Amino acid sequence: MPGKKEWDVYFYTDHSNWGTPREWDDSNVAAMVTVPVSKLKNTQESFTMAINEINMDGAHLQIMWANTMVAVPFSVPTKAKTEASIDKVMAGPSANDYYSAASFYLDADKDLEKAHEWITKATVLSPKAFWMFRKKSLIEAKLGNTSAAIASAKQSLALATAAGNADYVKMNKDSLKEWGVKM
Repeated sequence: MPGKKEWDVYFYTDHSNWGTPREWDDSNVAAMVTVPVSKLKNTQESFTMAINEINMDGAHLQIMWANTMVAVPFSVPTKAKTEASIDKVMAGPSANDYYSAASFYLDADKDLEKAHEWITKATVLSPKAFWMFRKKSLIEAKLGNTSAAIASAKQSLALATAAGNADYVKMNKDSLKEWGVKM
């Protein structure tokens, strides 16, 4: 809502209408901020919105039209997110990190011994993750270690059954049959 000295800038959750909603509903206002008006040196012929004054902690949403501009400052948690990410990496890989790396190596037909090492670490860190034991069985089968693949598939089958995951139950049963286990 423009004014001579300041604007009220509304952030509205219902964006199904271009421009101002036909029927204003205060319950759809997610946020409202009052900001001072600045005069532009050059005329802005088209209504323009831009994100400027960007820094690590935030930026300004600038709204410009004619010779007027308002800037809505906002912040972002860049430092906190980055520090959390650094802490996670420095603490060492998670089960999901090992699982992702092993999955990539299996899919890319890379060093399967390394993939097996990583998936084993993943299953140690997440001993109830039936999908990880499933991946472990596939890596072991591709390595030619059928007895280990069968043991891992049976572990995955038991965990998937307990979790009620019918898809993994079926996949494990199919693999076990393929590897010669009578079901």
